[in-house]
Amino acid sequence: MNEFDFLSRITLGQYFPTDSVIHRRDPRVKIAGFTLMILFITFSTSKIGLAIAILTLLAGIMLSKVKVTFALKGLLPPLPWLVIIAIIQVFFITGPAGTPALLTLGKLNITMVGVWAGIMLLIRFTALILCISLASFTISTTEMIQGLGLLLKPLNKLGIQTSDLVMVVQVMLRFIPFMAQTAERIAKAQASRGGNWSNKTRYVVTRIKQVVPLLIPLFVISLRRAENMALAMDARAYGYMPQRTSYYEFKLRWSDVLFFLICATISLAIFSV
Repeated sequence: MNEFDFLSRITLGQYFPTDSVIHRRDPRVKIAGFTLMILFITFSTSKIGLAIAILTLLAGIMLSKVKVTFALKGLLPPLPWLVIIAIIQVFFITGPAGTPALLTLGKLNITMVGVWAGIMLLIRFTALILCISLASFTISTTEMIQGLGLLLKPLNKLGIQTSDLVMVVQVMLRFIPFMAQTAERIAKAQASRGGNWSNKTRYVVTRIKQVVPLLIPLFVISLRRAENMALAMDARAYGYMPQRTSYYEFKLRWSDVLFFLICATISLAIFSV
């Protein structure tokens, strides 16, 4: 039944309530620290820096008491697309004029500059996915909403509705596991009615024909779920109160400040090493 196991392939958006050092940190600090690392990973051009990022994130996943093998599964779904983009980088980035070609295919020249560009793209996206996964593993839905709300609170003075922005981010992250579970149920229902899901094929056209009947009901169910969620939020008077209170009040501690300083130091190392 592995062909129906969609949820185990999706790591983004899943929260693990373990009592780890990272879980106990203030959500504002975790959000700020992970956001800083994501920004520096995105703009880093250092091979050593990106290697430091991956090793640090793997250590963070182990500290969060989440299996590293589960986190690495999150790299599998986007891997084919990343490989295609990396191959495009290899063929179309040739470097400055006069760069020696490693291989010539017609009018296309493969140079070491293009090869490194493709490798760096794969490494960068690996680090980004691991960082986003670690943030998802250690920040709950409640912490995400309250932490982002507190961090973005100064923008309310500019007339920006930060609560709506926070809700959009939270729903986007938590919709990923829901889509996987829904796809799994639809695939099982179609297989029970004679749908061919056990036949593994390498042909792209055949695989597309298998997936298309899944996409239409998945799209319809997602729209219905979104409508039901909007009605439930409206029934609970979401958005009618200008000021919202929280049952838990977050207070910064020295350990939280130390965690942010560690994230900032790692981010600088990623960018400057």
